[in-house]
Amino acid sequence: MTSIPAASEAPKSHATPAVDKTDFVDLHSHSTASDGAVAPAQVVETAHKAGLAALALTDHDTLGGIPEARATGDRLGVRIIAGVELSVMEGAREWHLLGLHIAQPEKIESALEGFREGRRTRATTIVAKLNELGMPVTIEAVFAEAGGGAVGRPHIARALIAGGWAKDQWEAFDKYLGTGKPANVEKMHLSIADGIRLVHDAGGLAIVAHPGKDGRRERLEPLVALGLDGIEVRHPGHSAEDTKRLAALTEFFDVVPSGGSDWHGAASGARVLGAMHVPGEWLAQQDARLAARKQPGVKTAV
Repeated sequence: MTSIPAASEAPKSHATPAVDKTDFVDLHSHSTASDGAVAPAQVVETAHKAGLAALALTDHDTLGGIPEARATGDRLGVRIIAGVELSVMEGAREWHLLGLHIAQPEKIESALEGFREGRRTRATTIVAKLNELGMPVTIEAVFAEAGGGAVGRPHIARALIAGGWAKDQWEAFDKYLGTGKPANVEKMHLSIADGIRLVHDAGGLAIVAHPGKDGRRERLEPLVALGLDGIEVRHPGHSAEDTKRLAALTEFFDVVPSGGSDWHGAASGARVLGAMHVPGEWLAQQDARLAARKQPGVKTAV
């Protein structure tokens, strides 16, 4: 697989392709920098073929795919938003947090490296449990599946499939890797307050990802009080009712809407890149929030 360059290799400046408010964008996608199926350049090429004007690459715990994505985006005229997806905790409840528009990766990279090291430790422990269960999968096979990217349970599942111990990802998670299953290991815990602070320190917007049925006023209000910038309104895991409710809550809380396919490489179905038809207007609202934050006297709560 293609090796993933460090986030610090990102160009200091680059031309930003224009996005019209009537264009479509996708603000949630993954590459081989974490658990996606294709390299960052191919993600951007797929976005271009889908007619998208902008794409946020939001790999888990890494900005490593951004330089390659940006280079391809500049060539094809697709605006690339530097993003990352973090797992965060609010008490006993886990949320996923998107950091979009990361402008100063050097201010978040140390923390991200710690999270990636935690992922490697977790993977090693899971593999040991699988060995105890009679499956001689190796950590080397898992790291090979990750290809130098941030390792996660999907890579372990792929190694199980390759070894003949599971027929597909669903079976691997249902039998061994899912929550409460015999080989699962809990991930490192980052509080949502610290996650929001990390994103803000790096110059980005903190967006709660795919809140689904948990995206209700009483559950989101504490997050907004911590400085949450926006809500992922459109996501393939949301029902029509979820989408309608979350859109109303973005207006109620005066935060920005976001949305995306959460693409990991699917060629068909609801998770195809661009399938959520996220309007360029939403990206414009995010740009406006960032611009307002830079104005004198404007301070984001943290």
